[in-house]
Amino acid sequence: MFSHIMIGSNDLARSKIFYDALFSAMGGKPGIQDAKGRLFYAHRGSALMVTTPIDGAPATSGNGGTIGFAMNDPQEADAWHEAGLAHGGTAIEDPPGVREGDYGDLYLAYLRDPDGNKLCALHRVAA
Repeated sequence: MFSHIMIGSNDLARSKIFYDALFSAMGGKPGIQDAKGRLFYAHRGSALMVTTPIDGAPATSGNGGTIGFAMNDPQEADAWHEAGLAHGGTAIEDPPGVREGDYGDLYLAYLRDPDGNKLCALHRVAA
């Protein structure tokens, strides 16, 4: 349904270190930076872009928004979470683990990136 997600950053060099680590933990490649300085990440048919806001105002994180990353298994989610913590992310909500819900059991891990964007690693647990 979505073609891409773009988020803002106040420090693209810091964001590149952080997101390169997350994508590496998921088996992805480092981001590519274009001539305008924007970072592009492509993995498993989806794209994430990180940029400084084009209006020149500071980047801020949205309240209530979450960007979810699909994981192959709980171990990949844990590696993603650990990579994020090691590269400037902040653990939020409950520790990584299984949550029971209306749509089945999910293995979830949550972080905030260095700019405050809320991220989630999600693996659907087989019934």
